Amino acid sequence: MMDGEDILHMPEEAFRQNVRWSKISMVFQGAMNALNPVHRVGEQIVEAILQHEEMSHEAAVERAESLLDLVGINPKRFGEYPHEFSGGMKQRAVIAMSLACHPSLIIADEPTTALDVMVQAQILKAMAELRAELDLSMMLITHDLSVIAQTCDSIAVMYAGKIVEYGSVFDVYGKPVHPYAMGLVESFPNIHAERSAVRSLPGFPPNLLAPPSGCRFHPRCPLADEECMQTEPAFREVGNSGHMAACHKAEIVQQGVDIWAQ
Repeated sequence: MMDGEDILHMPEEAFRQNVRWSKISMVFQGAMNALNPVHRVGEQIVEAILQHEEMSHEAAVERAESLLDLVGINPKRFGEYPHEFSGGMKQRAVIAMSLACHPSLIIADEPTTALDVMVQAQILKAMAELRAELDLSMMLITHDLSVIAQTCDSIAVMYAGKIVEYGSVFDVYGKPVHPYAMGLVESFPNIHAERSAVRSLPGFPPNLLAPPSGCRFHPRCPLADEECMQTEPAFREVGNSGHMAACHKAEIVQQGVDIWAQ
C-alpha cells in the first residue's frame, strides 16, 4: 500500500504516472547493463526526468548535472558515454538517475555487484550519506550479509520466495530464530572469532515450480518433523518486539542451541 492505494493492482499507466520514479525508484543490479551504451550518461538522466515531470530540457539538464555532482561525479562529464566511466562511476550515475524525481523510496538491487571492495565501500558510503541528507527510505536487496550489516536498520530473510524471518539487524544477526537465518549467519566468517572452517547448509534450494509441502525449508532443516512437512508455519512474533519468524521450532532455535553443529 502507498498513500492508501494498492500498487499491486494499480493500472500500468497510473503506476507509471503516479508512482514509478516519482515515489519509488530503483537502482538496478549491474550498472554496466542498466545504462544504454549508445546514449550519453547525462541525457539518460534527463530522459527519466522529462518522462515523469513537466519541465524544459534546459531545467532537466541543470537538475541532472546537480545530481551527478551530488553523487560525486564532475558535472562536466554529463556528455560522456557509459564506456568512459569506471564501474564505480557507472553505479553512481545509476544512483543519480534513481534520485531524478525526488522519490521517497529507493529500491537498490545488489548495488555493489561486480565492484571491487574499495569501490563497494565508496558506493555504500555515498548511499548512506544520501539517505541521511535527503531523508530517503532505502530497500536493499543483496546476498552479502556484510553489506546489510553496514547499511540497514531492519532485515527480512527470504527462502524459496517467502520471508522466513524479519527484525532489526541486531536481533537477526545477534539471535536468529529461524534455522535458515541461523545457518546464513554462521556461514559468514567472523574475523573476531577463533579460526575455523566456514559452514555451509546441506542440500539444495527447492524447485519453486513444485515447492515442498508445509515449511519450504523442511527438506534441509535438522529440526524438521511431521508438522513441518505438513503445515506451513505462521509468520509470528518471537523474542523482541517486531522480531518475526515463520518457523514451528523458533522457540528451540531461540534458546541458542547450535542446531547446525548436530
